[in-house]
Amino acid sequence: MTDIKIRNRSGESLDHTFHPGSRADALVILGHGVTGNKDRPHLIAIAEGLAARGWPCLRISYSGNGGSDGRFEDSCITRETGDLQSVLDVVPDTAKVAYIGHSMGAAVGVLTAARDLRIRALVSLAGMTHTADFVAREFSEVTPGEGFMWEDENFSLSWTYVDDLRLIGNTLSAAESVTQPWLLIHGDADDLVPIQDGRDAFEAAICEKRFMEIAGAGHSFDETNYPRIVEAVDQWLGASFGLL
Repeated sequence: MTDIKIRNRSGESLDHTFHPGSRADALVILGHGVTGNKDRPHLIAIAEGLAARGWPCLRISYSGNGGSDGRFEDSCITRETGDLQSVLDVVPDTAKVAYIGHSMGAAVGVLTAARDLRIRALVSLAGMTHTADFVAREFSEVTPGEGFMWEDENFSLSWTYVDDLRLIGNTLSAAESVTQPWLLIHGDADDLVPIQDGRDAFEAAICEKRFMEIAGAGHSFDETNYPRIVEAVDQWLGASFGLL
């Protein structure tokens, strides 16, 4: 996966970083949240930690984000589920794939895993479940097409984004359809995506599942949480893939 080129179905190049690991039959894909990219500190730390334990990891930036082609104004959950499927298209059939998604990237993972069994195990970090509520809570006073996300001029709030998250509403029906083993990790001090989002997704899921609550952790966690997350994911993937 080191030199592979990844393009989405619009032909846009998706920036990515590969971390080699000793398990040749597995690949862990990591996806970021809104306004994020593959180089967020928590994604780097988790990928490095898992690779050190043998899990090859691939950090990706969705189109319009980070070093990937495309416009940020076109970014939304639906578009990113298509990007993730394009990534899955280039993964060798022999690899057991796990997906780790953070925040909105976790919603992308749930919606994709519910219909694409190429994902063999799922991990949600501070996962967004109630997408319409998120838009209403965070951006009700911002005019799409004119204003910005959290007053950051690098991230325009678009109608594409707002309409998509409103249309999805929530990911609960997809959560009910997930059949893969699913680990959900959420901090109880998350002030962006409330821990109740994670609890609601966990309650809806009927697959093999585990909910891990981290006391005092915020939305993006921090360096004190990373070792615990790596340990939990390592154990979960090993059990899910029968490698313990």
